[in-house]
Amino acid sequence: MTHLARSPKDIGAIVRRLRKKLQLTQTGLGNKTHMRQATISALENGEAGTQIKTLTDILAALNLEIIIQERTSGSDIESILS
Repeated sequence: MTHLARSPKDIGAIVRRLRKKLQLTQTGLGNKTHMRQATISALENGEAGTQIKTLTDILAALNLEIIIQERTSGSDIESILS
């Protein structure tokens, strides 16, 4: 399933939703990633200052990956559809 995230809050919401789907608590995810529960909470709340390594370790523990995609402008979409 694809999830679109454009902000730290979006990323946090996706992590929270998938963590819960896997029936993991924040502490459980913290144990899997060797992080404190407070670190998991901060990421899920979209707080500034989360390190890239923290994010990638959490994503790996949840079997998620990041795909970087260029935004298309409205005119690009119109040319595709016409």
